[in-house]
Amino acid sequence: MYYTRPVSKIGQERFGNMTRVYYKEAVGAFVVFDVTRGSTFEAVSKWKHDLDSKVKLPNGGHIPVVLLANKCDQKKDSNGDKSSNMDQFCKESGFLGWFETSAKDNINVEEAARFLVENILIKDKGIPNEDSNGDTVKLDQEKVATESKSQCC
Repeated sequence: MYYTRPVSKIGQERFGNMTRVYYKEAVGAFVVFDVTRGSTFEAVSKWKHDLDSKVKLPNGGHIPVVLLANKCDQKKDSNGDKSSNMDQFCKESGFLGWFETSAKDNINVEEAARFLVENILIKDKGIPNEDSNGDTVKLDQEKVATESKSQCC
């Protein structure tokens, strides 16, 4: 799981060409914007497009991505209509969903992480495992139990 957040235009130009390496082997991501700075929301679509174009699951699908509206502890207005607008934006942009969060006050951080991990696991169940990738060993439980019994005198 990787954490991605929009950065300033200078940062995008300076490090944008490195994202493929940064995203390598990602299975999920957060895109974070700052609710107190509208310019960070403007970069959200760019980051989602960047993820979708550079990271694919083994089945060719997109990795699960959740949008985080950070610094909710500092926002000035509570507009109920904004919630339905964000839901629609996420649906149209391919985000799994969104959460208002505060990293400072630990608001909805765990809930967002749990939501993302649950969706990663759901997607993972539909992806066939590579039997010969060299990184894992499958054990036959019956054979292991039989071989572990003492054969001594």
